[in-house]
Amino acid sequence: MKIGIVGMGWVGASVASSILHSGLATELLLDDAKPGLAEGEAMDLAHGAAFYPTASVRAASIDEMLDADAVIIAAGKGGGPKDSRLDLLRVNATIVHDIAQRLSAMKGMLVIVTNPVDVMTQVAAEASGLPLPRVIGTGTMLDTARLREALGRTLDLEPRSIHAQVVGEHGDSSVVLWSGAQLGGVRLRTRPGWSRKRELEIAHDVRHAAYEIIARKGSTNHAIGLVTAALLRWTLRRGGRRILTISRVQEGAAGIRDVAISLPTIVGRTGAVEVIEPEMDAEEREALSRSVDVLRQAYQQARSKP
Repeated sequence: MKIGIVGMGWVGASVASSILHSGLATELLLDDAKPGLAEGEAMDLAHGAAFYPTASVRAASIDEMLDADAVIIAAGKGGGPKDSRLDLLRVNATIVHDIAQRLSAMKGMLVIVTNPVDVMTQVAAEASGLPLPRVIGTGTMLDTARLREALGRTLDLEPRSIHAQVVGEHGDSSVVLWSGAQLGGVRLRTRPGWSRKRELEIAHDVRHAAYEIIARKGSTNHAIGLVTAALLRWTLRRGGRRILTISRVQEGAAGIRDVAISLPTIVGRTGAVEVIEPEMDAEEREALSRSVDVLRQAYQQARSKP
């Protein structure tokens, strides 16, 4: 399995480490615009080869990644404590557009991590010209993981035992699907002592998690590295089809077209092949519609000249 990563900042380095520990890649190619950075990261990671499954790691050009099974774009400007993901629009759109154009002849999946990830996914899809199912953003996979972790702490349960999802934007307009959240097949809202107040508190914490981390350490990187490695492991190595809340340019699911946004999606070796419209109550549908509007406007801002 050959995997490329473009952008070796904090996030790219965490993605690389997580992929190596997952045992997914037999060959990992690294690229960065900063001279020497990819080579240095490759050397550092290679020195730990005794502690992860066998894989070669080296610096490489984007052109050398065209035959990879997947290429991950993690390049771009990171957010500061007061920056929303949408504040990073234009600068990162230019970077992602240029990289995606160079990957227009690639054979595998193009996975976008750069924020704001939904807008960058749409930029990459347009710039690369690849089939839409093969251009995937990590979307609300991380938001969903944060939600399940928060619920696990609240309910004293293992997060993997909780079935709950976040859809919409990976950001401030994300939508928690409380109406469908379940524990052992029983709706969470029927649990004794559960309340609307608790839902609002947890949803707030999930949406603001990145801001809290950035305020303390300057970046979020470890969890998104694990998310990206899991996305690839579940879809590439196992050859299976798994339902994940990834972002892709939508073609009619839930009435959404021509905007990249997260919905539950069947993902396999050929990409995001089928989008599933989840059950939503009226409030959740309205919130998802607002999220679509936010991202549609953001995409237009990204394409406009300063």
